[in-house]
Amino acid sequence: MGLAAVGAACKEDRHGQSFADIRYSIRRKTRRFPRQGLVRSRLTLTKYVINGGKTLNGEVTISGAKNAAVAIVPAALLADGPVRLENVPKIIDVTLQMEIMRELGAQIRQINATTVEIQNTQNPSLKPHELERKLRASYYLLGVLLGKYGFAEVAMPGGCNFGGVRPIDQHIKGFEALGAKVTLPKGGYIRVEAPEDGLHGAHIYFDVVTVGATMNIMLAAVLAKGQTIMENCAKEPHIVDLANFLNAMGADVKGAGTDVIKIRGVESLHGGSYSIIPDQIEAGTFMAAVAACGGSVLVKNVIPRHLECITAKLREMSVEVTEFDDAVLVRREGKLTKTNIKTLPYPGFPTDMQPQMTTALCLAEGTSIITEGIWGSRYRYTEELTRMGANIHVDGAIAVVEGVRELNGAPVRAHDLRAGAAMVIAGLAAKGVTEVEQVQNIERGYETLVEKFVALGADMYRSEIPESAENK
Repeated sequence: MGLAAVGAACKEDRHGQSFADIRYSIRRKTRRFPRQGLVRSRLTLTKYVINGGKTLNGEVTISGAKNAAVAIVPAALLADGPVRLENVPKIIDVTLQMEIMRELGAQIRQINATTVEIQNTQNPSLKPHELERKLRASYYLLGVLLGKYGFAEVAMPGGCNFGGVRPIDQHIKGFEALGAKVTLPKGGYIRVEAPEDGLHGAHIYFDVVTVGATMNIMLAAVLAKGQTIMENCAKEPHIVDLANFLNAMGADVKGAGTDVIKIRGVESLHGGSYSIIPDQIEAGTFMAAVAACGGSVLVKNVIPRHLECITAKLREMSVEVTEFDDAVLVRREGKLTKTNIKTLPYPGFPTDMQPQMTTALCLAEGTSIITEGIWGSRYRYTEELTRMGANIHVDGAIAVVEGVRELNGAPVRAHDLRAGAAMVIAGLAAKGVTEVEQVQNIERGYETLVEKFVALGADMYRSEIPESAENK
């Protein structure tokens, strides 16, 4: 796989993690990823065909958290010994990330379907000037390689197309506070280089709550001299998971999950084993699907407290949610009722669940109001829902959803990861056939989504389409 192709494809999403923005030209250059639909052949693309109108029933097991995995997998390079990671999701973002790590010289061995062992090389084969070609595919490698080797260069962040440019000023502010020199050479790169005596601890106050900068600075600071104090930090579960992983490898990170994180630098990290937390957003996606379609589904391998904000809104919508130690049972038999949602940083309602819940509310009685408090332009997908018969009016960061009796199948596009999940939910709940194109955006972050829904009684499958037809 050509690294230039990967570099053009991989960017950062809102959480700072690696984003495979796989365009169709990239599909012809990358190798096959079994069952994930990234590449079927040189001349074909993949779409989902959904025959909707069926309730969902049964059990589904949630995979490892994407937002944690895309930081923890590269963080394994910080350790001097082998690192075994369990519950690693089989998604495009992680697969591409490990390809780049192999290019850097890391030895990665697949133990089983969800377990990998990563062994860093003490003497990377790449010279610093070669890194600008090799490292465009994984944003968190910026903090990892700066902390480990004192130098990194990666592409400027991109991500899902919500509109506008994603700021990196808080990342730069944090790296500079640690003593790094940050430059922006031509070609859309960001270059960071530690001083000769290495990074040093610092007191950093983030001007805005930022998941990506919180995690990236944490990765750079664990091997820095002295103590680093970060204030106004993001509190998401995957930040806690990253801190727990680093501590398991010998780091000294305290306060993750609060707005103040303190890191005392250590000389080195050692190898070990760690299991990545379940995916909060994947679980919420299946919960929203049950709300839209009706039925009864036991969602397994979850941490219920991570789902509390989603559970609360579903209950307001007349969906029954029963919590167990590591599972939630979601039932919906009667009609959905309206509710209002405002997305906020954790523990508020996650922006990554907004499209899925909005889709379910299209079928609720009454008028629901959605306020996007993170990405105000994240409503492009509503045009697709309108094509299916939804009644949605968008004004800036606010969407007003008037419930309708039913949605009707139609050809739609997955404009980004979570919008794609919303299109799948809409297709499952709709009357007739829905065809979802650009599914590579969905498979960036969902493992075997089709197979999981089929096991719950959905009628959907992958279909290959000629690339010429897709580009019309």
